Amino acid sequence: MTFLEHARRVADAVLYEGYVLYPYRKSAQKNRTRFQWGVLMPPAYDDPSERTESLTECLLDAPDSASVTVTVRYLRLERTDGWDSGVEHEHAFTGVVGALADEVVHTVDGDVEVGIRAWRVAGPYQAVKLRVRVRNVAAAEGVLVTRDDALPFAMVAQHLLIDVPDGAFVSMADPPEWASFEVSTCSNVGSWPVLAGPPQCRSMVLAAPIILPDHPEIAPESPGELFDGTEIDEILTLRTLVLTDEEKAEARATDPRAAALIDRVDGLSPEIMERLHGAIRSVSPRLVVGGVPVRKGSRVRMRPGTRRADAQDLFLAGRLAVVEEILHDVDGNVHLALCPEDPDSDIQRWHGRFLYFAPDEVEPV
Repeated sequence: MTFLEHARRVADAVLYEGYVLYPYRKSAQKNRTRFQWGVLMPPAYDDPSERTESLTECLLDAPDSASVTVTVRYLRLERTDGWDSGVEHEHAFTGVVGALADEVVHTVDGDVEVGIRAWRVAGPYQAVKLRVRVRNVAAAEGVLVTRDDALPFAMVAQHLLIDVPDGAFVSMADPPEWASFEVSTCSNVGSWPVLAGPPQCRSMVLAAPIILPDHPEIAPESPGELFDGTEIDEILTLRTLVLTDEEKAEARATDPRAAALIDRVDGLSPEIMERLHGAIRSVSPRLVVGGVPVRKGSRVRMRPGTRRADAQDLFLAGRLAVVEEILHDVDGNVHLALCPEDPDSDIQRWHGRFLYFAPDEVEPV
């Protein structure tokens, strides 16, 4: 899989986030409030809670001769029998860093305006700041009173893929010290740029209307698009399976994508369902503790810290254990899943019953 193919998988998930919502039928109340991500409304719709343009700024290291390709992607809605189906639109614009000191504006079909600019920032590193402005300029007759009136003229789930093959983007979430000030001056409105592609890729950015981490991934356990990537596949799958035959028939008739979703869920094998039942991901294959690399299978001596409140930790102090996983929580804290070296350790390991210690609570052996 190429870097671009890798990035596009995530971009497609962004494009169709919330496209259909459980329980996937146009008669369902929940489905009446769709299309919340990255919506750029036409100027004729005057609502201060909605925007007509997005702004993306990011930093990269690139020569003046470097080629920049900005791909703008979004859905346009087509209304049929009370159901809004989405039609994919994609426009790519290529320029050269040295020729973008003044904003270059592209217009697509008189409906979309894309401005691209790149310039050197002050300082010894001479990094390039790249700005992309996307504006919906679609004309509509009369005044668009309601959001429902305006949606057919909107750009839905608008996002960018930016590719600079001869450049290296700076992480906006974790910039190096030399770039931290310039990153802090970047303005992003309705868009958040993250490093895209696999971890080794620095030449590509995905600017999405939702906050993502650098190098976002599609969960390998996911058997297919559920159009609600911020939810849990297993929950949505189980809820879909309990729809009645009549409700499933209505969902299939709503939209080809909804029909494919229902058919796929109905045909899931027990093996795939089991695969959906939770996954634990390691922070990295190893962790350095006291100058010693620690990884899965490493032996450590447990030294429960004073911040722990369980009196039974007294019986663990000084005992040996094996590292089973290196994990992190939603706050970014690192934890070691340990299996004590006991006669019944194989049983504990089989059940996944581990003890969880912070890195400063163990000593490598």
